[in-house]
Amino acid sequence: MRQFLLLLFLCLSIRGFSQEKHYTVEANYFYGSIWEHNPNISHLITEHPHGMLLHFNRKTYGDQPWERRYNYPNVGFSLSYQDFKNEHLGENFGAYAHLGFYILNRHLLLKVGQGLAVTTNPYHPDDNYRNNAYGSRLLSSTIFTGNFQFENLIGGVGFQTGLSLIHYSNADFKSPNSSTNTIAWSAGLNYDFNHASQREFIEKEPKMPFSAPIRYNLVLRGGVNTTGVIGSESYPFLTISAYADKSLNHKSTLHAGAELFLSRALEEYIYFYSVAFPLVGTTGDEDAKRVGVFVGHQLTFRKLSFITHLGYYAYYPYDHYVDRIYNRIGLQREIYKDLFGSVTVRSHGANAEAVEFSIGYRL
Repeated sequence: MRQFLLLLFLCLSIRGFSQEKHYTVEANYFYGSIWEHNPNISHLITEHPHGMLLHFNRKTYGDQPWERRYNYPNVGFSLSYQDFKNEHLGENFGAYAHLGFYILNRHLLLKVGQGLAVTTNPYHPDDNYRNNAYGSRLLSSTIFTGNFQFENLIGGVGFQTGLSLIHYSNADFKSPNSSTNTIAWSAGLNYDFNHASQREFIEKEPKMPFSAPIRYNLVLRGGVNTTGVIGSESYPFLTISAYADKSLNHKSTLHAGAELFLSRALEEYIYFYSVAFPLVGTTGDEDAKRVGVFVGHQLTFRKLSFITHLGYYAYYPYDHYVDRIYNRIGLQREIYKDLFGSVTVRSHGANAEAVEFSIGYRL
C-alpha cells in the first residue's frame, strides 16, 4: 500500500506544472514470473513477483522532423517498484528514460526504457550468499512494455493493459551477475492533463529521394568488469573499433567493421584457471587478446541513436572464456558534429560481459 500512495502523490504533484505542454501519466500494476534464462537462478524463482510501473510522458506533434518520421511518439521517464516475493532477491526500485511508439491507430503503445535500479538485498558472501543474480546494489535496468491504450474515456482518465518485460543486471561490473528477467501482465489507468485542449499533428512531409556516402568511424570503448568468478575484483578493459557505415535513410544506418579487445579480466581468468584447475590444460601463457568482426544497425532519433551489433571473434586463442559470437546493444548520442559518445552492453547470449563507455569520431 505504501508504494501505491507514493505513486498517487507523484501523479498529483505533477499536475501543477503540466499545463504548458501536453503531458500524460500512466500507473500500472503488474504480476508475472521470472524467466529461468539461466539454471543458476532456479532456486531464486519461488513465487510470482508483482509491482508498479509509473510513466510520465510528453506527447509530440511533429515539431521536429524525427517526431513525424516515428509517428509522433511520446518521450518521458518511468519509475518502477518490484517485489520478487523471494527473501534472497528482495525488492528493486528503478528510474528510466523512455520512448513510446504508437501503432494500430494509436491504440497500441510500445515503450522501451533504459535506466538504473537499486536492489535492497544484493549478494553477500556471509549474509546473502544465495543471491547469485545481483552482485551489487546498483544495477542497470531495461523495460519493454506493450499496452493496448484507451485515452480520455471519462474526462482525462483512460485505461491500458498489456505485457511487460523488466530486466535487471550489473553487466558483470561486480560478480556474481546472473541477472533476472521478469515477464508480466499489467493493467492500469492513464490521465491526460490536457484532455480539454487537444492539439493537431503536424502533417508528414512527402518522402524525398535520399542518398549518403559511406563514412568511416573510429571508437574507443572502455570500462571495468570481472572475470565472472564470484569474489573477483574489477579490472579495466579497452576495445578499439573501426567500422564503415552507410545511411539508408534518415532513420537507418548499417555498420560493418572490426575491433581489438584488450581485457585484464581475461588475463586474470587465464591465470586463475592455470592455478585452480591445472588438469584442464590452461598453462597461463595463453594470449588474452581477441579480434572481432561485426555487422550492425543504428536507429536514429535526432541526436540520439539506438545501436545493435552482432559480432564474431575471428581471433580467439583462448576460447574457454565466453562464446565466440557476441552482441552489443545500447545508446549513442552526438556530442558535437562528428564526435559522439555511447553507453552499450556487450553480451554473449544472455551472459553480459561488460558495460562499455565509448567515445568515437565519424570521418
